[in-house]
Amino acid sequence: MPKFTDRLMHAWNAFRNTRDPTFDTSAYGSSFRPDRLRLNVRNDRSIVTALLNRIAIDCAACSVRHAQTDTDGRYLFDRDSGLNNALRVEANLDQTGRAMMQDLVLTMLDEGCAALVPVDTTIDPTNSNAYDIETLRVGSIAAWYPEKVRIRLYNQSVGRREEVVLPKKMVAIIENPLYAVINEPNSTYQRLVRKLNLLDRIDDQVGSGKLDMIIQLPYIINTETRRKQAEIRRQDIENQLAGSKYGIAYTGTTEKIQQLNRPLENNLLDQIKDLTGQLFSQIGFTEEVFNGTADEKTMLNYYNRTIEPIMSAITDEMKRKFLSKTARTQGQSVMFFRDPFRLVPVENIADIADKFTRNAILSSNELRQIVGFKPSDDPDADVLRNKNLNESDAEIDQHLVGDGQQDPYLDIWSQNQNGSVGAYEVPYTIEGEGGYGYGG
Repeated sequence: MPKFTDRLMHAWNAFRNTRDPTFDTSAYGSSFRPDRLRLNVRNDRSIVTALLNRIAIDCAACSVRHAQTDTDGRYLFDRDSGLNNALRVEANLDQTGRAMMQDLVLTMLDEGCAALVPVDTTIDPTNSNAYDIETLRVGSIAAWYPEKVRIRLYNQSVGRREEVVLPKKMVAIIENPLYAVINEPNSTYQRLVRKLNLLDRIDDQVGSGKLDMIIQLPYIINTETRRKQAEIRRQDIENQLAGSKYGIAYTGTTEKIQQLNRPLENNLLDQIKDLTGQLFSQIGFTEEVFNGTADEKTMLNYYNRTIEPIMSAITDEMKRKFLSKTARTQGQSVMFFRDPFRLVPVENIADIADKFTRNAILSSNELRQIVGFKPSDDPDADVLRNKNLNESDAEIDQHLVGDGQQDPYLDIWSQNQNGSVGAYEVPYTIEGEGGYGYGG
């Protein structure tokens, strides 16, 4: 418990310990978050935004790591580097690693190409390849040059987006693997967006509050004087409806009113349904995946056809741009991992746990982490072995007595020729005479 004087000297309060000005007046201020991605107007005003956001969330759920691999390219452990910290913990002042990955995928799907820029590095990337990345930010490419790109990137120092020209060799440029389906001008996705926007405009017209009615007057309108009289009569009815509390107007006995604001009948909705089905099949997405009712096979197809190409494109480009040739030769890599147990129902966990431990794939503590339990203190819980057949080193040591001879008064299990546990020998003693009997 700290002393009262220490607390008085070192305590801090967000309201009392600040002095005016409490912010940097030279920086740009905004009532909304300035670094947040703003989708294109065509996509933002359409319901297909939910589709792109769903894919981005599922991609961000994969764990991306700066890893060390062996000579065969197999994962060994995570590298203690700034790049790994940016990918897994803190990408920048405003985003975690997962939020940055979601921003990257959503930008890539929306614009067809996205740039992942190392903003802060330990060494100037334009002069040396032996640098470590401290912060990463996602930008959109405004212009392409032979060896450079102009990127629209959020500048943390001034609080707004600015354009900066950077070499291609230091910027991870990720192109959408589904570009032909989503971003091409006449692709299925763009056709669906146009149909949805057209349907929205029709809905706006229907729900605009107009009555859309025709007034039949008791005289023929074929002269300029009659047209002026008809216009005066139309304006009179409009004024009656606008000035009435309940929208009531009166007409003459010889006047007839025909209302036209009936539902518009066309095949636009059927075309939207057809285009939606084509788009889902082309990108490996289904309605069950969208509403969360898909089975394991459907989700596996979705991850293999949609998520895996996107994540592979991201990690391959980061490996190519953020890791030098020397680092790749040393076994460094950028890899992504997906938790295969997220979609497993609870009733299947026990059967899976038995198979994984019996085949020495996962230890007991690793399985306890998957189901959310804390690790066991038992050293045997971290050993990869089949506990149904083999004995641990600790158990074997317990069977050894004296000078290493096995205790004859302990049960000794043996295996049949087919490999299953069968008969076992039991030591016994009858009036000082020892022997072995068999049990099953």
